Amino acid sequence: KKEYVMKVLVTGGGGFLGGALVRALINKGVGVRSFSRGNYPELQSIGVETVCGDLADFNSVVEAVDGCEVVFHTAAKAGVWGNYGEYHKTNVTGTENVINACLKNRINRLIYTSSPSVVFHNRDQEGVDESGEYPSDFLTHYPKTKAIAERMVLEANSERLATVSLRPHLIWGP
Repeated sequence: KKEYVMKVLVTGGGGFLGGALVRALINKGVGVRSFSRGNYPELQSIGVETVCGDLADFNSVVEAVDGCEVVFHTAAKAGVWGNYGEYHKTNVTGTENVINACLKNRINRLIYTSSPSVVFHNRDQEGVDESGEYPSDFLTHYPKTKAIAERMVLEANSERLATVSLRPHLIWGP
């Protein structure tokens, strides 16, 4: 059995950001488990343990987190079209399940991928930092549900679970 520096879970490891993160972690000698809705043989071929499941299923998330030291939560329902329930199920319920699975499994670090759209107020923004306020209205369900999830992640920050929320903007290319 291969020895790793540490073992981490990446939710959404089959996605664009998650896949890039998975490959970077593998290249650093980190043991990686990916939790995604689909099967990704290309991840398995580079040594990633892949687990298929739904973030809305708490027991599946608990099993995926088990044995890991850190969770990178990159999975999300993105886009500008669709019904609120689907966005809420993945982005809010899924994130709540990730937080609670971390606590249940005594994982003490959670890195959450949010979005700058959680603080977008329908006007140009310059110099906005983490103290920027959430708007009262959102243009679409994506930023609304990501803002709810981000608040949960930040509120979960404690001595038991150190959390951070990252807001990358326009991710593309290698």
